[in-house]
Amino acid sequence: MSKDLVLALDQGTTSTRAIAFRAPQLAPVSVARRDLPQHFPRSGWVEHDPEELFDQSLAVLREALAQAGGTPADVAAIGITNQRETTLLWNRTTGRAIHRAVVWQDRRTATACAALREAGHEAMVTARTGLLIDPYFCATKIAWLLDHVDGARKLAESGEIAFGTVDSWLLWRLTGGVHATDATNASRTLLYDIHTGAWDPELLDLFRIPAAVLPEIRDSAGLFGHTSPGLFGAPIPIMGIAGDQQAAMVGQACFTPGMVKSTYGTGCFLLLHTGDTPVVSGSRMLTTVACQLDGRRTYALEGAIFVAGAAVQWLRDGLGVIRDVAETGALAARADPSQSVYLVPAFTGLGAPHWDAEARGAVFGLTRATGPAEFARAALESVAYQTRDLVEAMRNDWAGSAETVLRVDGGMVASDWAMQFLADMLGAPVDRPVVLETTALGAAYLAGHAAGVCPEPAEFARGWALQRRFSPGMDEAVRVRRYDGWRDAVRRTLT
Repeated sequence: MSKDLVLALDQGTTSTRAIAFRAPQLAPVSVARRDLPQHFPRSGWVEHDPEELFDQSLAVLREALAQAGGTPADVAAIGITNQRETTLLWNRTTGRAIHRAVVWQDRRTATACAALREAGHEAMVTARTGLLIDPYFCATKIAWLLDHVDGARKLAESGEIAFGTVDSWLLWRLTGGVHATDATNASRTLLYDIHTGAWDPELLDLFRIPAAVLPEIRDSAGLFGHTSPGLFGAPIPIMGIAGDQQAAMVGQACFTPGMVKSTYGTGCFLLLHTGDTPVVSGSRMLTTVACQLDGRRTYALEGAIFVAGAAVQWLRDGLGVIRDVAETGALAARADPSQSVYLVPAFTGLGAPHWDAEARGAVFGLTRATGPAEFARAALESVAYQTRDLVEAMRNDWAGSAETVLRVDGGMVASDWAMQFLADMLGAPVDRPVVLETTALGAAYLAGHAAGVCPEPAEFARGWALQRRFSPGMDEAVRVRRYDGWRDAVRRTLT
């Protein structure tokens, strides 16, 4: 019997997908998808239902396997990739979450983060974790849950509560109790020392996190456990886990220092591979684990934009100026070129390089003639401007990134208009691959490689295929003027 299917579970912020790939080339065979509701109990708060996270994940895995015409006996492995930093706590005995998941976008701990920064802790935290003290990351979310759920802190100190990012939660539920994560997800918690590859006791004390809640940290590829037999009819090994942005980096075959990818989903995340040594950013970029294989860590510089595709969703769901996100590029192309409308989409604060949790969205340049087309253009352009902010910062941190081609993926990259404007604004080529589901592809590769059904990284990289290259064509003077207008809009927003 040939075990040539690899299932990738991609649990994201607004949807849950499973894709069945055929090894060794990892050609996609089937896709199953569910939209994931978000809950907004207060301004700046974002939550998910933990049971819905698991129920959707199980449903799409079953559906993708059925569509592929396979059985558990045909599956070499499952790979999991997940929205990062989203924080869950659950009771080890009941297996039930004690609160809704606090999503990475959530800003409820902004005041606590500000107090820690004002007390002078950020330099030490950054030196050890590569991160900044920000509500984006897990540590202050964990502390908030322990302090606000009745009895949680006492239970946590006695070892009865488990913490996990979404990968850990799904692993626990799928296996019936394995409590583990991988190094990429651990590196997003503010509790992990990226140099030693371990949880840091001093950071645990600083954020008031009992060590008993933490999962075991493992490689990104390897046996994490087997699914409970009743879920699929027979156990299936789970052999790969990586945070979604690191998984996309693998799926884009960015294995060589200097390679860079940017994923455009709800947010935008640009990662630059820097090799075996973590690069300290002087531009408020993040230093993170790119992958860990056979105990060896590689690193990346990362810039995080909180709102990318979410700006287009706002046009649809908030303003009602479009019915389908696919309309946005064509609508933007009809915008009046004489209008200079700038949308600063700080709906949940501004990420890198500003890191202002209190900033809120703003629109500049409105006239009586401004309409849906101009709003559509401003939303798409805001993503390119924010990407350039990240690229400029990385050029200051790592000289090798100056002429790097940008590999892109995610839902937004289907828009030719948006990708051409991105290339124009960066003044650099933008490469769109044949396989756009690179996050799932990366998770599948990690699991398939560990299961022995996929090739070594160098051979996998040779299979990466270009669908289209977007080359810059904008006049330099226009590029400078447009970007200067953006920077002025951001300055006004921040003040």
